[in-house]
Amino acid sequence: MTGRPFHQDTIQQKHIRKAGIAANLGDGIGWHTFRHSYRSWLDDTGAPLGVQKELMRHASIQTTMNVYGKAISDSKRRANSKVVQMVLRPSKPNQQADAKPATGAIGS
Repeated sequence: MTGRPFHQDTIQQKHIRKAGIAANLGDGIGWHTFRHSYRSWLDDTGAPLGVQKELMRHASIQTTMNVYGKAISDSKRRANSKVVQMVLRPSKPNQQADAKPATGAIGS
């Protein structure tokens, strides 16, 4: 025993995995994955950055923004999904022969 009241492995096994399952993140998440998700959820709620900093218990807003500011929000995720669907959408067989490459398309 290390003398610490909460050992990281214990927290991981007893709390983080259960929270990850409850939040539909899966059971294989780690502490930082959960914190990144939490920061993203705070951002999605529109919480001010100062509130996010305090809830994440950071001493500096720079930590909140630089370390956890790269989380992808739902709006970014939706926009990215739309682009992926446009790119991967199967074209109709009769349109393939008549299709012209789009201006600026890759390989044009």
